[in-house]
Amino acid sequence: MRKGNETRERILDIAEAGVLAKGFGATSIDEIIAEAGITKSGFFYHFRDKNELARGLLSRYRGRLEQLVDEVFGRAAQLSDDPLQKLLIGLTLFAEHMAGLPGGHPGCLVATMSYQDQLFNREIRGLVNAIVEEWNAFFRRMVEAIVAAYPLRDPIDPGRIARNITCAIDGGIIMSKSLGDPSVLPEQMLMARNYVKMLFQPAAVHAMPREALAA
Repeated sequence: MRKGNETRERILDIAEAGVLAKGFGATSIDEIIAEAGITKSGFFYHFRDKNELARGLLSRYRGRLEQLVDEVFGRAAQLSDDPLQKLLIGLTLFAEHMAGLPGGHPGCLVATMSYQDQLFNREIRGLVNAIVEEWNAFFRRMVEAIVAAYPLRDPIDPGRIARNITCAIDGGIIMSKSLGDPSVLPEQMLMARNYVKMLFQPAAVHAMPREALAA
């Protein structure tokens, strides 16, 4: 990594830690500069203002999340071709990954910025919204594939099921931080997994011919 890229990443690391600890508004450029050991002009070489810093933080967060999701659910797809099992396995693997993080999940950058959206321009607010919508859309596609293969016990819109999964993850991150208990996040992810299983699997079993159940 080139020195300029190293400095940029260092700035983002410091800024992200500050934002997750006390919010974006309370994280000043001066304190980032001091901790990074750079000049003010060095900071502004990489980010012309705090909105651009926010964009850098969100873009990096988005890329890392996409990579993690691709790895976790890609592995789930290797383990099963069944759409229901892919989601169940993926959520289990995801929960195991979160449980293995030293000290627990550091916090959700998107949630933190959502609470302080008045600090940002339209572009940054749109980026926050886009990340949330992408997260919901990812799970919605998986749920729609399940609905095409399995009957639902109750007529629930796939989008609502997808949002339930997303809320379990984001809510688990917030509650883990609030209670100081890292186990809450993987616990809630597995609860979301079990909810999906209850919505589909019993119906799928009841729909099978008796001969198949007896085999």
